[in-house]
Amino acid sequence: MLADALEHLVRGIVDNPDDVDVRVKSGRRGETLEVRVHPDDLGRVIGRQGRTAKSLRTVVSALADEGPVRVDVIDTDRRR
Repeated sequence: MLADALEHLVRGIVDNPDDVDVRVKSGRRGETLEVRVHPDDLGRVIGRQGRTAKSLRTVVSALADEGPVRVDVIDTDRRR
């Protein structure tokens, strides 16, 4: 449910909504939602000084029923 809500929010922000991918990963520190977008939309999702990303994290945290939830915006353009 959280992943679907986050994906809906991010699709409304970006220019390439078909490239939005939200993956759920569970860890010892709680659930992590990884957001991947088209490289051209990365700045839109992060926002100026991270304001948009922070707002997305706030909304997802408010929707979360159980435990802490992290939202990570993954830079798909960066090589490991």
